[in-house]
Amino acid sequence: MPEQSNDYRVVVFGAGGVGKSSLVLRFVKGTFRESYIPTIEDTYRQVISCDKSICTLQITDTTGSHQFPAMQRLSITKGHAFILVYSITSKQSLEELKPIFEQICLIKGDIESIPIMLVGNKNDEMNAREVESSDGEAMAKRWKCAFMETSAKTNHNIKELFQELLNLEKRRTVSLQIDGKKSKQHKRAEKLKSKCVVM
Repeated sequence: MPEQSNDYRVVVFGAGGVGKSSLVLRFVKGTFRESYIPTIEDTYRQVISCDKSICTLQITDTTGSHQFPAMQRLSITKGHAFILVYSITSKQSLEELKPIFEQICLIKGDIESIPIMLVGNKNDEMNAREVESSDGEAMAKRWKCAFMETSAKTNHNIKELFQELLNLEKRRTVSLQIDGKKSKQHKRAEKLKSKCVVM
């Protein structure tokens, strides 16, 4: 099946167990699971607004393992934006993002125009914190990318993370809010409840 050019592809990277899948599932499905199931690679789709028309936000949840370098390279090549996740309870997980960031720089070249978010997940586990917010901010400054702390468990900053990532996209206008063309069903739903924005 040929790829649709109006797909906006976001790739989520990070060490095993930092909560990449939990972040994505919380955003896409609004769910959270306590058990840890390692991911090879999953793709989720969400309808968003792109240059005043509707397009598909395609989120690739990658493996935390280093066993699949070819898959990692392919994900970087095809990605439009990147979320680099570490756990605030693990200094090692932040360190493990360095080679991934270097790989993005290597493959993409000029990353100034590419939306990249450094994300400290699990900020509900303050008692086990190993990485201070200031450390995450310092790393993001060095990498010239945006920074945010989240909790997939408590749903803290999850929607904000994806909206902020899309706001960083300067090559086109992408938003979680769907403007412009609206289906009859969407208009009807809007009349019933004006609160719903993410479809």
